[in-house]
Amino acid sequence: MDRNEELLLVLKSSGIGDGEPDLGEKLMTAFLNTLWDSPTIPARIICLNSGIFLTTEGSPVNDLMKSFEDAGTDILSCGTCLEYYGRQDKLVVGQPTNMKDTVESLLTFKRVLSP
Repeated sequence: MDRNEELLLVLKSSGIGDGEPDLGEKLMTAFLNTLWDSPTIPARIICLNSGIFLTTEGSPVNDLMKSFEDAGTDILSCGTCLEYYGRQDKLVVGQPTNMKDTVESLLTFKRVLSP
């Protein structure tokens, strides 16, 4: 599997879609598993808003997110979001980031993917 240096994945929620939360979380898990099984993974994953629940204690995808990190993907979670949800001390994968770094990533990466 190759790390695509031009690809940024932005996860704005712990689920996909606006319907039932349980379905959205199942879809996100399926999306991340399918991405992991693909020949190319993103160079960076940024988690915003409730997306930070994917990188903190209790996430059903912690092991998968750790696999991305071990394969060289930078995993970043919004520091303001971690603070808002009271999860600063529960981050288990990746590092906290700020809006300056997030905007810089959005402007710098040639491909930005968000399910």
